[in-house]
Amino acid sequence: MKEAILYLKLDDNKVNCAVCNQRCIIAEGKKGICGVRENHQGSLYTLNYGKTIAANIDPIEKKPLYHFLPKTKIYSFAAEGCNFRCPWCQNWEISQRSKPNKPVEGIEISPEEHVKRTLAYSCLSIAYTYSEPTIYVEYALDTMKLAREEGLKNVWVSNGYMSRETLDTIVPYLDAANIDFKGPNDGIYEEYCGGKAEPIMENLKYLCKAEVHVEITTLVIPGINDKPEQLDKIAQFIAWELGPEVPWHVSRFFPAWKMNNTPVTPVEILTTARSMGQKAGLKYIHLGNVQ
Repeated sequence: MKEAILYLKLDDNKVNCAVCNQRCIIAEGKKGICGVRENHQGSLYTLNYGKTIAANIDPIEKKPLYHFLPKTKIYSFAAEGCNFRCPWCQNWEISQRSKPNKPVEGIEISPEEHVKRTLAYSCLSIAYTYSEPTIYVEYALDTMKLAREEGLKNVWVSNGYMSRETLDTIVPYLDAANIDFKGPNDGIYEEYCGGKAEPIMENLKYLCKAEVHVEITTLVIPGINDKPEQLDKIAQFIAWELGPEVPWHVSRFFPAWKMNNTPVTPVEILTTARSMGQKAGLKYIHLGNVQ
């Protein structure tokens, strides 16, 4: 365990976590929504620090990032935990593994070792990915600082629900991010994920203003966010609020976790989204999971 950053101590030994926009108020002996941040005697601790649940060498295009260090390798790792509960999660085995009260698992790997591995494999960057890096921000941040010292780039692959305090903390060391954006203001986040769209939209604006390289992924799920008007709103938000040069990855859904009976997204829906993106003025639109 390691004491968490970005939290407030409250009366009655409660704590208020400020790492993400859930802003959980956690009683003594209890965990936050993420399942990996726990109140011990009035102090908040992260249970996943140093515990790597997955590590790989990936093509950077797999993040997906198509316009940042293209055709290079990226060292990728994750710890358990997520602040959402999306029933279609493609990595639910690690993002939801510790919920509600299971032990946090992983192989002990220090930030220094992650950086050494990155250099040894001739990667130019490190991705904090697979689960939700906001939920292991202490582990990620220590690694990011060391990576920056070695001239490596830092990449977050995130749902974008981090708090402004977390953004202020990581942006000095953050070079690029791919943010999963499911759609604006139509109840999807509230009903399926346990969050809201507005903080993510504001965070995207913040990242672009801070000149972090941003690419956006929308997983198009039948019956959830595949209506033409929904896709049109996403395209317009990216083009008009973030900028026409922000790449949009429109990705095909395949059955997973609690949505195993949901059909695969028809390719035609993705091509419709591409047309809407082009109409909105987006310069880069990429269709994913179509082969």
